[in-house]
Amino acid sequence: MKNVKKIFMATSVVSMLMASVVGCSSGSSQPTASKEAEAPKEGGKPKVAVVLKTTSSQYWKFVEAGAKKAFQDLGVEGTVVGPAAESQIMEQVNMMEDVLNQKPSALVVAPTQPATAIPVFEKYKQAGIPVLLVDTDADWADKTSFIGTDNATAGKTGGEALAKMLKKGDKVALIAGALGNPATDQRIKGAKDALTAAGMTIVAEQPADSDKAKAMTVMENMLQTTPDIKGVFSANDDMALGALRAIEAKGSDVKVIGTDGTIEAVESVIAGKLAGSVAQSPYDMGYKGVENAIKAIKKENVEKRIDSGVDMITKENAQKKLEFLKSISK
Repeated sequence: MKNVKKIFMATSVVSMLMASVVGCSSGSSQPTASKEAEAPKEGGKPKVAVVLKTTSSQYWKFVEAGAKKAFQDLGVEGTVVGPAAESQIMEQVNMMEDVLNQKPSALVVAPTQPATAIPVFEKYKQAGIPVLLVDTDADWADKTSFIGTDNATAGKTGGEALAKMLKKGDKVALIAGALGNPATDQRIKGAKDALTAAGMTIVAEQPADSDKAKAMTVMENMLQTTPDIKGVFSANDDMALGALRAIEAKGSDVKVIGTDGTIEAVESVIAGKLAGSVAQSPYDMGYKGVENAIKAIKKENVEKRIDSGVDMITKENAQKKLEFLKSISK
């Protein structure tokens, strides 16, 4: 029995030693797995942060969709953020500050009020982080690139289209975005120049903060003051649709041209309500913003100005545009 006990004890000791060896072996494999998990942080996926004017409107959702498709196609660890409304300028600035603390590889941003955003851009510059602007440019020499529409050209295109629907001397109104928003300001300027050159009489110009409900109120007031307005150019589609509600409620016959080419606006054009929309390429802005951010991260050459173009949407081509927009909204 003693021999049996000795054998049993020896076997137990050997088993314990083997378990210990296996345990040490398992322990030694853990750091390897940990290193593999950390690798992407050190030399893997670049981090690209996209900060929009808002994430609540359809136009900006198209920009977001383009950015997210680029994240997927190009292997990017990306985030898209934006305030609840375009009027929340300081909220957007605070978001850029928060993003900076997360140390992204690049920033893609549509600044609502560029002059207010420039001090934050300077912080990105000091941190060695490239800044690419989409939709709205800024007078900041150190930007990597501006990707977007020439907003003055977009406004001019809309103004010219509206003038063709009217006759010389007709009264027209302009509905602008938030005060200090250069994108909508430039669109209004372009439209004003085109309408004036065509002989239209501009009787009103009011901001509506790119908000549908505010635009409805603004339009109601315009019609109260000048009931014989024949045409309206709006610096975005949400405001154009808000103005249209006021016009329909009044029973007036007023041609309304919007800007952005959103699904709701294009459907309204097809239904014969909105007269047209100057379509930009927000999806392309988002995609190209991320695409060129990756080039900047890799120290490759990035063009200082990348034009995403405009397209005048009328009843003749609205259906084709709608099909495209719905395809990228899935």
